[in-house]
Amino acid sequence: MRNSSIWKVIISGGLALICIVIVQGYWLSKVLDQSEKAFEEKVHIALRNVAQEISELKKVQLPSHDLINQISQDYYIVNIRDAIDATNLEYYLLKEFETIGLRTDFDYGIYDCDTDQMVYGNYISATANVLHKAPVKDLEAPEQSDYIYYFGVRFPDRQSYILKNQWVPLIFTIILCLAMLFFVYATYEILRQKKLSDLQKDFINNMTHEFKTPLSSIKVSSEVFLTNAKIGEDPRLYRYAGIINDQATRLNDQIERVLQIAGLQKGKIRLQLQEVNVKIVVEEVVEQLRGRCEKEEVLIETDFAGTGFEVKADPHHLANILYNLIDNAIKYSRNQPHIIIGLSSAGQEHILSIQDNGIGIEEVHLKKLGQKFFRVPTGDIHNAKGFGLGLHYVRQMVRMHRWKMHITSEPGKGTTILILMKRS
Repeated sequence: MRNSSIWKVIISGGLALICIVIVQGYWLSKVLDQSEKAFEEKVHIALRNVAQEISELKKVQLPSHDLINQISQDYYIVNIRDAIDATNLEYYLLKEFETIGLRTDFDYGIYDCDTDQMVYGNYISATANVLHKAPVKDLEAPEQSDYIYYFGVRFPDRQSYILKNQWVPLIFTIILCLAMLFFVYATYEILRQKKLSDLQKDFINNMTHEFKTPLSSIKVSSEVFLTNAKIGEDPRLYRYAGIINDQATRLNDQIERVLQIAGLQKGKIRLQLQEVNVKIVVEEVVEQLRGRCEKEEVLIETDFAGTGFEVKADPHHLANILYNLIDNAIKYSRNQPHIIIGLSSAGQEHILSIQDNGIGIEEVHLKKLGQKFFRVPTGDIHNAKGFGLGLHYVRQMVRMHRWKMHITSEPGKGTTILILMKRS
């Protein structure tokens, strides 16, 4: 994958996650706000009912305003205007909190005007049903000069109570945070692997380029040997010189394929499109392979149905496509290879076909053809050497030319490859 594609994926994924986080954060804050408001409403309703019951018991009139004052987030005071009995207060508080469904710890205190302190307080645990009877020393009397008789109630676990009741959105928020951490980790691993992959590709490219210089010297030297009269007189030396030349040619072809694939991956290959006659290119490639065909007893036939096979193509890469397909047809044959190269026209397309009588390909492998480094298992065909790059290169070139390629095959009978080219 190219660097630009990787960064597009990372940026797109990052922006999507950021948007999700913003939306999730907004709704979580709204949910928490609603929960806080619901908590305060419950507290006010319960305390108002408690004050109403105490007033009925004491036969006193409650103040028309400032009945309940919220001193802080978790601390409320209620103005009664009469002395308050601690036992009655505790009973009414437990009763009203239970009725309204406010099940959380709280402590309360009663203001003593003589000492100007909050006294007679208990801490009540809603979960354990435990009453901790102790003077409420940490409940401070607010500076309210017009309040003489009042009680205070504090909810020390207010925040945990609100959060506990909103566990579903909190769990989704935690999952989202974990997803973000995984995305960051995955991004880091992708970039690290991409860096290692680039180093590997650069190393392979540099090595293949370095190989070409001594390989060219070997090939030139072998050709000199083959053309030397004295070498020709010695069959053994002539055969060795031919082996050196053939192997140098084969190794050079493999290096060229590696360089072509590397160029494709880096986006360095740019097609030089021009008017090309496919028939002429086919004839030139067949002519170039004549020596190999005679040596390996390969029969290549051409079948041109019509004339005027012009297309917009890069002639160099079109020739490489043909060479790779013919090379595969020769390699994957048990007996004498018989290859038929056909050209025809249909509608707005020219159809190039390469048909062979090779070992064929099982249907399970057809979908994987063209994947880089994938090679069809050849069974007892041990002379089919390669890296699995030829057909990958062909597919990439067909795609870059905006052509179409179809492969049909039957095991034991052969393979047919069709390339549909747009007319120029």
